[in-house]
Amino acid sequence: MRPEETQIERGGDGVSDTERKPARKNSLRTRAEEKRKLLQVRLVVGVIAVLMIGATAVRSMFLPKSEDRRAVTVVIERGKGVGGVGETLVRDGVIRSAAAFQFYVRWHGAASRLKAGRYTLSGAMSLAQVLRALEQGPGRDAAGRLRITVPEGFTLAQIAESLEERGICSADAFQQFAAKPTAWTSGDYGFALPKETLEGYLFPDTYDFLPGSTPSAIVHEMLLNFSRRFARPKEQEISGSGHSLHEIVTLASLIEREAKISADRTRIAGVLENRLKKGMKLEIDATVLYALGHHKNRVYYKDLEVDSPYNTYRVVGLPPGPIASPGIASLEAALHPEANDYIYYVARKSGAHVFSRTPAEHAAAVRKSRAERSVQSGGAQ
Repeated sequence: MRPEETQIERGGDGVSDTERKPARKNSLRTRAEEKRKLLQVRLVVGVIAVLMIGATAVRSMFLPKSEDRRAVTVVIERGKGVGGVGETLVRDGVIRSAAAFQFYVRWHGAASRLKAGRYTLSGAMSLAQVLRALEQGPGRDAAGRLRITVPEGFTLAQIAESLEERGICSADAFQQFAAKPTAWTSGDYGFALPKETLEGYLFPDTYDFLPGSTPSAIVHEMLLNFSRRFARPKEQEISGSGHSLHEIVTLASLIEREAKISADRTRIAGVLENRLKKGMKLEIDATVLYALGHHKNRVYYKDLEVDSPYNTYRVVGLPPGPIASPGIASLEAALHPEANDYIYYVARKSGAHVFSRTPAEHAAAVRKSRAERSVQSGGAQ
């Protein structure tokens, strides 16, 4: 054959039609497989992405709600189930998800250990911290510390009793430690500690202490609070007041025990200043009760004879030291007494005081006060 004919029969590329067909089929099959594999990869990637997004969303439900550590009061009602507790926590802004809380609680088998009550929590707490607080019960924070509130006007003995009742510290151990402040030094408080007792210097406030805390740790925290709230910020004012810090705290403790309404504090402080300047006895019933060592609803004439440097019916001037822990309002009143010319005051049945300048005015105020109290108790006028 001629070369030209052979070339035409085999095709321009030298491949016959029978050889070309299998090659095309293989090429199409390869492309289809590649597309299928690409779809599979895309599907897997999509599933993984969805799972990751879902996992992130689920994980976020278990994270703290915010970084805000401000206290939130939450009341868990008795008889509420785990779901109801979770809804309450969501409503009050403590957690993100009631469902996540319910899952977490049941996962730890803690559903039966949740306790009803009033709690102090925050949105910055983790689910683990929230659960721990609810398991421990009200009165404790997430770290297991016990909350105690020391009211204004509490004596050292009352503070000690409260600490023991809360299971924080032995009352006797606390009193013994607080009675000898010169026997130890545990910090720079910005003022000289009193020589004999810390009465009056244990600042009334709300504290959180671990069960079994040492008297040293408790006293240290309360003295730091007194320093932070009053002694340091008022240092210059105290220096210019004409009184030492100890005298200011002592005066404030008398005001705390005498004043029943806030408006009377600075006026009572003014009366005490006037009596001190005149060299008069302060004649404050609360000092007699402190000298007696126990509370009574009424002070009788025989009580006024108690032999004690704290009995201001017998001694002239201030008692040796405070008779209770004054709050910031009484401390401010002692530091800035009202300028007045009153010498006497007597309490009415409402708790407010009547102030007088002369013995005659005072006698009339006393008679009126006794008449009011007699009517209140059902007696004859």
